[in-house]
Order: sequence, then C-alpha cells, then structure tokens
Amino acid sequence: MDTRQLATFCAVVERKSFSQAAERLGVTQPAVSLQIRALEKRLGRQLFDRSGRRVEPTEAGLRLYRGAQRLLALEEQLVEEVTGDEETEISGRLELGSSSGPGGAILPLLLCEFQAAHPSVTVALTVLDTSAVVELVASRELELGIVGAARRHRSVTFEPFFRDEVVLACRPDHRFANRTIALDELRSEPLIVMQEGAGVRQVIEDELRRAGTRLRDLDVRLELGLQESVKSAVAGGYGVTFISRSSIEPELRAGTLAAARVEGLEAAREISVVRATGRSATRAAEAFLEFARERVP
Repeated sequence: MDTRQLATFCAVVERKSFSQAAERLGVTQPAVSLQIRALEKRLGRQLFDRSGRRVEPTEAGLRLYRGAQRLLALEEQLVEEVTGDEETEISGRLELGSSSGPGGAILPLLLCEFQAAHPSVTVALTVLDTSAVVELVASRELELGIVGAARRHRSVTFEPFFRDEVVLACRPDHRFANRTIALDELRSEPLIVMQEGAGVRQVIEDELRRAGTRLRDLDVRLELGLQESVKSAVAGGYGVTFISRSSIEPELRAGTLAAARVEGLEAAREISVVRATGRSATRAAEAFLEFARERVP
C-alpha cells in the first residue's frame, strides 16, 4: 500500500479538512483529493463523509486510520534504523511544545544546554496552554509536549517527567505570605486565575472538589490568560493566585513574590511528556529526554 496515500489520508482525518491537510502537507487541495479517491478506489470503500461542514471518517475510514498510524510509525522507525548511525552526531530539528509552567521556567535552560551539547540539532519550542499542546502532538505537528496535566486523548500517551508543587502566590507584604492558611481565609480574598485549559487551573479545580468546594465558590475577580499575566497582577497587588512553584522560583529568590499554602489542599502536579500514540521517537527527541531527566528534580 502506498504510504504517501496513507499519510495524506491521516492528515485529512486529523485536520477534518482537505484544504487544511493540503496546507500541512505542502501540496495542493486537488492533489489531496486525488490521493484519497485513488485510495477509496483501491479499497472499494468510501473513507469520508463529506456531507457536513467538516470532513469526518466513515466506519471504514476509522478502521483504516488506526492501521495506517501503525504502518506509518513502523515506516518512520525503519527509516531511522536504516539511516541513523548510533555513533554519528545527533542532528535534525526537535520541535516540541510546552504549557506555560515548564515552558517559562525549566525548559528554556534545559533546551539551551541540550543544544549546546548537540550543536547539530535545531530546537523549536512553542508555549501554549496544555490543551493546545496536546492537540498539536496528537496531529503530529509537534514531536513532544511537556505539560502540567494529563488530559485523556485517544491519540497521545503521557509519561511522567517530574513533580511540581502548586502554591498560592502573593506579594511579600501580604498577610498570607509564608503562611499556611485555612481555606475559609481564602474565600474572601480576591483570587486571580489562569484561563481554562491551563494545567495549574485543572489541578486546583480537582483539589478544591476533593476539599468539598469549587473554584466559583471563591472570590474570583480576574481571569488573565496564563502564567506571566497572573504573576504581573499579583506583583501589582490585585490579588493572589495558584501557580507552579517552579515558575516563580526567580521571584521568590528576589523577594518580589512570596508563597503560601492552603490547609487541606495538597496541590501538586505531575509534569508529563506527551507523545503521539504509535509514533517512533527521533534520536534527537530521545537524547533530549535522557538529557533532561538527568537534570530535573
């Protein structure tokens, strides 16, 4: 079976659009349509339902997609095994995504050190919220994701990377600074939260539910996107926020922010590596993960 046709087919399934699949593959839309028609003719099955606004795979299309993913992953692995010499220098392009916690504080330095150790590798890091990173890994636009909350997704797998504490950040002159406070004390304090889709927000919502309350029961005044936004607002004295401790270590050392804990909330998150299910990792990706795991706490 022509693996080029299968790769085109998978791109249409993942993008739910012939035009977007063509853009991703760097070909014309008629070329994509031709490949799909040829595949349907060979199999004697309609692979897509084209009646709605989005292109959806038929039952036969879903069966083919699962098998095609395995076949393409095997092809990628075979190419790597044949062309990759373990003794040669690691090279190529490593594209990964990260949520704002690890992407703002931990990954940049790790990636710089890794690139310095492997100068033939080009590194590209995209920082988005957790949901967006997972989707880009699932669609194979990014090889790896580093995120702070494992969200179920049939097209990706999650692997533990390191554990990160979530703390309540405030100004150093705030009454909560360097204290363990009761949950009731927090109810009347202006709270700044990250946008939906942020890993820290999911962790805190889950932990609050376990404590018998909800985020909406607190005095949420502001929802300000991701990490840097809420840090700026807290430093300006507009409220407190739950945030990854690793992301505010520079501010804690400088004394511009302080951390507090909330009694009954054991908020921590597992920072995870996200991979596309069935995708064979490149040497650059495996080398980076080995490099990083030797250095993260």
